[in-house]
Amino acid sequence: MVTGANEGKDGGEGSRAKRADKIPDKDARTKKPEKLARKDFEGELEKLHAELVKLQSWVQQEGLKVIIVFEGRDAAGKGGAIKRIIERVSPRVFRVVALPAPSEREKSQLYLQRYVKHFPAAGEVVIFDRSWYNRAGVERVMGFCSEREVKRFLRACPLWERVIIESGIILIKFWFEVSKEEQTRRFTSRINDGRKLWKLSPMDLESHRRWYDFSRARDDMLHATDTPISPWYIVDGNDKRRARLNCIAHLLSLIPYKKIKREKVTLPDRQKAKGYEEPRNRSYRHVPQVY
Repeated sequence: MVTGANEGKDGGEGSRAKRADKIPDKDARTKKPEKLARKDFEGELEKLHAELVKLQSWVQQEGLKVIIVFEGRDAAGKGGAIKRIIERVSPRVFRVVALPAPSEREKSQLYLQRYVKHFPAAGEVVIFDRSWYNRAGVERVMGFCSEREVKRFLRACPLWERVIIESGIILIKFWFEVSKEEQTRRFTSRINDGRKLWKLSPMDLESHRRWYDFSRARDDMLHATDTPISPWYIVDGNDKRRARLNCIAHLLSLIPYKKIKREKVTLPDRQKAKGYEEPRNRSYRHVPQVY
């Protein structure tokens, strides 16, 4: 598991002692936490959804501009977490950007150009399901770009993100990590479940085969781009339910917001029919009641 790209960069006995304090004993490391019951998960999620609605109102009122980047291992749970974030908020405020492979025209553009056009205006939250970090991950491992392009990206990215943040955009980056065994289990589940086959692409199969190539690319990326002004937050994705709750709770903690007072809503009386009656003889094409 990744525990943080900058952890332990400074040497010496003091830093080693600090790291030792964070390492649990053997029993704690091998003991698997009890599975979170669905009822408990849904109960906690309901509370978090209510807070996300409050955050949405605050973002709109204050004109905040927020970008949330979701990166990580394939099958680590990014999509499920995004789905849980957006299911109770407005798609006009929370927009999800999941870009396909670049077109020939986009390949000729400045690399970051295709992402900038999706950036938020005031009162918007943009969620990138994969992002410009493709260059440091799948593009690098699969040979879609040169090592020179990767190194240039890793040098420029922290500077570029500083410009984004100093322009007034709140930038939050999540990396979802999962174990080899759990990734294999999830891929196998996708193969055997017709509802999930669409989630299994040739790139997913390659990510399974090239586990250690992706590990090296991840390590380089985190080392270069986990900065004090734009840090990475690592999500343990081995337990999907806990990962989703932890991710949303941490997201809420990163954006200061307040509950906005609203006037009490009163449902108005319906207008009078004034002679209107539902048509009786018109033939409609009704949806068959199969269920």
